[in-house]
Amino acid sequence: MVEEKNWYESKTIWGALLAIGASFMGVFGVSIDTVAQADLADAMIQLIGAIGAMTAIYGRLSATDIIS
Repeated sequence: MVEEKNWYESKTIWGALLAIGASFMGVFGVSIDTVAQADLADAMIQLIGAIGAMTAIYGRLSATDIIS
């Protein structure tokens, strides 16, 4: 059985969204070189993962009912 993921759990989706955002920034005259773009994408993906982990821990600590 294959576990199904939500769209926001995919690093590929977040990387693509960051690339789209960088492209739009270029339209408005803000340029970011490729190395900085890659570093920014990596940092954002790690941040999103950390937020997801903190949310999971908070949810577990605040749970009052047992899931059966």
